Amino acid sequence: MNTADYVGKYITELKNSGIPLSEVAWKTALSCIGWPYIFGDRGEYCTPAHRRAAYASKGEGHPTIKSKCKNFDGSGSCSGCKYYPGGKTRAFDCRGFTYWVLLQVYGWKLMGAGCTSQWNNKDNWKAKGKISDGIPADTLVCLFYSKDNKEKTWEHTGFGFNNETVECSSGVQHFTSRNKKWTHWAVPACIDGQIPTPEPVPVDPSGETRPTLKRGSKGEYVKELQRLLTGRGYSVGSCGIDGNFGRATEAALKEFQRDCGLTADGICGPKTWAAFDGRSDTNLYTVHIPCMPLPKAQAIANQYPGAYLTAEGGE
Repeated sequence: MNTADYVGKYITELKNSGIPLSEVAWKTALSCIGWPYIFGDRGEYCTPAHRRAAYASKGEGHPTIKSKCKNFDGSGSCSGCKYYPGGKTRAFDCRGFTYWVLLQVYGWKLMGAGCTSQWNNKDNWKAKGKISDGIPADTLVCLFYSKDNKEKTWEHTGFGFNNETVECSSGVQHFTSRNKKWTHWAVPACIDGQIPTPEPVPVDPSGETRPTLKRGSKGEYVKELQRLLTGRGYSVGSCGIDGNFGRATEAALKEFQRDCGLTADGICGPKTWAAFDGRSDTNLYTVHIPCMPLPKAQAIANQYPGAYLTAEGGE
């Protein structure tokens, strides 16, 4: 583990090296691995006096402030503590960690007293979205975890880069593979360079891994559903293919389901995906109507998406 003095000098060296500041920020985050978690902290030095003050101000609702300190009462020394590698370290909570790193590297403040207020401050971000819809590669992002996945209450945040993460929960930790708990990403407004377009999550044409969709669903799979509907002549509303499963998309889906002989519940599950892929068990019929004028036959066929005409002589 590095000391606070070492990391301070290391940041200066990185910034003078000429590498992109986003890379400086990532390397800075990695240099803090092992530093402690203290609720409410944004880079304060970890000392017994500071822990006592933090404990007094935040109450016993955060007992680790006391329990993780071998010298909480100040009667001994920090020597031998895992958070004291021969010199002081700094302490953070999750949102305080991302705040501090960006402040050291960019001189820029990530505003908000917590994860939720950080996410909701539109001035904080250059771009943001759901991980399920794709995440920018080669770009430093802040990761967020929403327990209900409804973008209302945020439980945790950290840094992400090319599927790796650095976060402060049980101290600052580095993970070489992004945990599935993360639900959203956001690119800080201070990040230099263009933001690559997130690569969409691939849609499995077999339908086996496609999720069940219903009104309120959002994302690339909804866009795929809307493309399939509009391609078969069903209107998904004035907003078109926007990735939002609203009333118009639900109505179009129900109509498609009825035409396919499926339960018209407006929920796109495995059977409905299969119908789009031509793997439905629905029976297909050939209807022969003799001596019918072409315009009238065409009008009848138009009522059945996917139907087509064949003529047998005459007009």
